[in-house]
Amino acid sequence: MTALLDRALHILSLRDHSEAELRRKLAMPSAEGRRWNRRPPAVEVCSNDLQHGVEDDAAEISQAELEAAIEYCRQNDWLNDSRFALRYVNSRSKKGYGEQKIRMELIQKGIDRDTINNAFTEAAIDRSAQAKEVAWKKFGQPLSTDRLVKIKVQRYLLTRGFSFEEIQSIYTQ
Repeated sequence: MTALLDRALHILSLRDHSEAELRRKLAMPSAEGRRWNRRPPAVEVCSNDLQHGVEDDAAEISQAELEAAIEYCRQNDWLNDSRFALRYVNSRSKKGYGEQKIRMELIQKGIDRDTINNAFTEAAIDRSAQAKEVAWKKFGQPLSTDRLVKIKVQRYLLTRGFSFEEIQSIYTQ
């Protein structure tokens, strides 16, 4: 378990992860998909070894080991989905993304809807003001009332994850 726990701590030291993300990364065989494990294998496997069923040194990770590592991280508060969701909401909001896009990303990261709702409630971000700031940053201040420019602004904000009501509030304030 110590090697698995070392991998978990290394992954969590780079940035916060949701529990589902960490499970997925820990369950991956060590040679696949790990950016931090870029060293080439020490021994090359020749084609004869593959035919005779000789496998590399990567041992399969048992479910019990995985659960123990996840539980250890949870007990030490290194893995907390609520904290991850709140930090993610604040971070992505500061980068100019709307609630709909952030919600979709959190769902893809394995966060449940109640935790996402709590994170948005805790963050208490004024979405209309944020949409206005994002539009001003991209298109200048004041926003043009020309129909084609309005369509362009609306399309941009929709792709950033803002709702239509938040976008309309830019022009009504």
